[in-house]
Amino acid sequence: MRSELSGQRVKFVDPRFGQLAGQFFRLFERPSSGGGALAVYFGGEPVVDIWSGWAARDTRWQPETVSMSFSTGKGVASTVLHRLAERGLIEYDAPVAEYWPEFASAGKDAVTVRQLLTHQAGLHRVRGLVPGQLALLDHDSIVSALASATPDRRRLTTPGYHAVTFGSLVAELTTRATGSSFTDLVRTEIAEPLGIEEFWFQVPEGQRHRIAKLFPRINPFKVPWDTASYALARMPALRNIADAGMPEGFDKLVHNPSIHDYVMPGWNGVFTARALARMYAALANKGVVGEDRFLSEETLEQVGEVQTIARDYVLGIRMNWRLGYHSAFVAHRNQSPHAFGHYGLGGSGAFADPETGLALAFVTNRMGGALTPFVDLRLARLGAQAEAIARSL
Repeated sequence: MRSELSGQRVKFVDPRFGQLAGQFFRLFERPSSGGGALAVYFGGEPVVDIWSGWAARDTRWQPETVSMSFSTGKGVASTVLHRLAERGLIEYDAPVAEYWPEFASAGKDAVTVRQLLTHQAGLHRVRGLVPGQLALLDHDSIVSALASATPDRRRLTTPGYHAVTFGSLVAELTTRATGSSFTDLVRTEIAEPLGIEEFWFQVPEGQRHRIAKLFPRINPFKVPWDTASYALARMPALRNIADAGMPEGFDKLVHNPSIHDYVMPGWNGVFTARALARMYAALANKGVVGEDRFLSEETLEQVGEVQTIARDYVLGIRMNWRLGYHSAFVAHRNQSPHAFGHYGLGGSGAFADPETGLALAFVTNRMGGALTPFVDLRLARLGAQAEAIARSL
């Protein structure tokens, strides 16, 4: 079923999830709220696929609209690796250097794939890693710099979120292990098995008109990006956040159309909510979505197991890292301890809850709240409502 009511558009809503749909539509009542899409699976089957609001100031969000979702893409990149691990092409406890020999330099010879996936490689620093505002577009320079870098010693006792570097590390590792480009791996390991093409880190030229415009800004507290990065880097309590996630000129780079020419899985992933929800549906439903097996139950047991409960030295909180995913944050004190996924800068994200069989994905072009673009509670509240419904069924 598909309908349109006052700019609110519906492909499908299971009546049991009607309250969730109503909560979503209230997020986008005016152009200043931007737009977004929400997709939910329950028991491996779709129950919600809706969208609303504005993809640009004068353009409504359409069913085919896609949105850059920043760190949400880390979950997709991790899932690529798990598909390869299931076939024995990568082993979680093998040294990264076994697949990528140059990585062994500067004392990283013992860093394992498992440690990389749980942000314990000690390579969180991106600020100053490579020179120039466009340097993040050069994958070869980034991975060369990371291979040569000395790891942070804190990695031996606690994780440190690799906010920008994680995607480059996973992309290079999977490419070295298989001989295939990361773009090809995303297509063959994720998009084609799931039957949905919108898993893009390098967006096809003919599809770029579908990308929603990000707004209003990425600058924290309306302070110029480089000024904020410089200031935070000199504050002991916030230095790690600046080092991990605030490289030079990043605020301008995210609005540069050329970023869609490159593969940067830590932050430039472009998706639909229905694509993300279908992937996480398999993770929530014992590896099966619809009638298709995507991952084995044995792999999922490892994927969903908490690897570290130590406080993350970059973020300052316990993320309960799994193998490439963190705990799902929902606005409810009784949130599921088994739910995991990955959220992104600005508010997009997706998660799976194997306990209830629920998978939810939310994408939006409205960056955060009034004060900061980094995070808000939209996804947390939608997740709480969806979890409450799932638990009642």
